[in-house]
Amino acid sequence: MATSAAPAPQRASGIDDDPPGTTEHENHSAAADPASDAIGDNAAGRATAAAPDPGADRSGLAPPRARVERRRPAWVSLPLRFVLPALIIAAWWIGSATGALSPQVLAGPPKVWSALLELARSGQLTDFALASFTRAALGVALGVTVGMALGLLAGLSSLGEELVDSTLQIVRAVPFLALVPLFIAWFGIDELYKVLLIAVATVAPMYAYTYLGVRNVDRKMVEAARGFGLTGVRLVAEVILPAALPGVLMALRVCLSISITGLIAAEQVGTTEGVGYLVTLAQEYNRTDYMVLCVVLYALLGLVFDGAVRLVERLAMPWRRQVAMR
Repeated sequence: MATSAAPAPQRASGIDDDPPGTTEHENHSAAADPASDAIGDNAAGRATAAAPDPGADRSGLAPPRARVERRRPAWVSLPLRFVLPALIIAAWWIGSATGALSPQVLAGPPKVWSALLELARSGQLTDFALASFTRAALGVALGVTVGMALGLLAGLSSLGEELVDSTLQIVRAVPFLALVPLFIAWFGIDELYKVLLIAVATVAPMYAYTYLGVRNVDRKMVEAARGFGLTGVRLVAEVILPAALPGVLMALRVCLSISITGLIAAEQVGTTEGVGYLVTLAQEYNRTDYMVLCVVLYALLGLVFDGAVRLVERLAMPWRRQVAMR
């Protein structure tokens, strides 16, 4: 009796033959790790979510603002500086024209202008203004130089602070106007007395601001500069002084304003020219127009000093203009 051939073993339904080159280990790994497909799907989903959608609505996002300095035009900024002085002069003019201000108390602008023209024609205006400017400039230069040197000494060295600080605090506490009689007795009534009085008036503010500016310099910056080989004079000139420059320039502005007060006190005694001498003449002859003119001249001298400091600030620290809110 003929026996029938045994049927060939069949594969499980739904499983195709392995492609050429596929090993049994790879097939086992793919079958044994069903989570790999889910991980791939999640990664693809994240990539899709991260990609920007061209059709998405971005109306709620503010565009970044460019860091560009916005400055007013000169024809707008310059008149703004003269608005308040112009209003004061207008009120003064109206008060003198309507009789609200007595000429014996305060001369009107027309009389002050006439006095100015009178002095200008005689040549005294130029001589008096130059004499006062020279005294103030020499006194401020001397006081600022000494004050800055002492401020650097006390700020950079503990020994320098112990030697200098107490003396400068005494000078700062004593009103310089109280020194006028002593300076006259010591130095006479010549130009030396006037220059030294202005110098003493300005040395204490310059010392204080320079000392604080040096002490506020970041120590890490100084250590970094020393690491690059900067020491001694180069360290002070290239690192410490530029870092303390805002305080030094503020001290210079304060010193220039104080020098006007010292100039008034110095020119009251033993002077034959200068704005202070003009004030003395106005008091003797009761000329209120000359008195007001002297006040205007002192104000103009202060504006010249302030303009010089502003120019130095603009050249030395151009980044400070970007701090102001426009």
